[in-house]
Amino acid sequence: MKIQFSDLGLQHKEIKKDIMQSVNKVLKKGDFILGDDVRLFEEEFAKFCNTKYAVGVSSGTAALFLACLSIGVGPQDEVIVPSFTYIATALGVSYTGAKPVFVDIEEDTYNIDINKIKSAITKNTKAIMPVHLYGHPANMPAIMKIAKEYNLKVIEDAAQAHGASIKMEDGSWKVTGGIGDIGCFSFYPSKNLGALGDGGMVVTNDKEIYKKLLMFRDYGRISKYEHAIIGYNSRLDTLQAGILRAKLKKLNSWNNMRIKAASIYNKLLGEIEGVVVPMVLSTVKHVYHVYAIRSKKRDELFNGLKDSGVSAIIHYPIPLHLQKAYEDLGHKTGDFPVSEKIAQEIMSIPMYPHIKEKEIKYVVNVIKKVLS
Repeated sequence: MKIQFSDLGLQHKEIKKDIMQSVNKVLKKGDFILGDDVRLFEEEFAKFCNTKYAVGVSSGTAALFLACLSIGVGPQDEVIVPSFTYIATALGVSYTGAKPVFVDIEEDTYNIDINKIKSAITKNTKAIMPVHLYGHPANMPAIMKIAKEYNLKVIEDAAQAHGASIKMEDGSWKVTGGIGDIGCFSFYPSKNLGALGDGGMVVTNDKEIYKKLLMFRDYGRISKYEHAIIGYNSRLDTLQAGILRAKLKKLNSWNNMRIKAASIYNKLLGEIEGVVVPMVLSTVKHVYHVYAIRSKKRDELFNGLKDSGVSAIIHYPIPLHLQKAYEDLGHKTGDFPVSEKIAQEIMSIPMYPHIKEKEIKYVVNVIKKVLS
């Protein structure tokens, strides 16, 4: 049996009519740049995140970069980021000329270790950038408390957590991206909410940040040929916005399908010695952008799955502090031991809303066979 890591064709088949209607509407109207669907999608996505404002941008990386700019991050500043995540998190900081300061992760959730954040704060720290990795929310109540104590901004990297949520100290549940000062999303095709190309979004409740973001994404303009600041060409395409509007209506349903698939994986894999399944705290809703397992025999397992027709991916084999791109920060092996350990053991197996139970069972049986 051949099992893809993710089959986007099945979700597109489900809403093909809506997608084609959206595309045809934009083609007929010709408003390809900052058209009606961009404005409407921004309104709908802000409502989804329970925020006042949303600004569509060209990618998740652009969202992080422009978010940093909007709060004044620049040279000489520092932003705290987890050492185990995709490099775009740190690049969003680096593009401003600021320094990403790495902090190790928790071994169970793979998110930033809240007990190690304070020791990374200096007089140059401007913000904390937690990542809701794999779709499991970071400990936002604790992070917000630290930020308040040290007068820091919080930029959520919610690129993998569309629709995830967490229980706050007052008992309320809040959607990821709408908790910090700014939330950043990617609409890369494989995300829980994915475009048919690149795209991103920044959400916020701060009107001043919102105004800055509108200018930063569109050449710094205040009228067609009047530019108040140095801005960028970083706009969300109208075509993509229209497609994302159609998909947003299905997002909660598709996330619940992921959660159901994960529960089957959890039950079957939990019986296999040598496999660590994702831990989910009772105070969060995990939306399983990927389903990541751990094994000390990871590489053997990866090859065994490949030989049996199962696609798997390693997210991520090299922690940020050991990336050549950041060698100027002077880190070495051993600096962030949990990140390094996870990088040697982690592997993502097939997960998407429409995955069938028989396919999950096949994947599990291959894992069982390899490890036995």
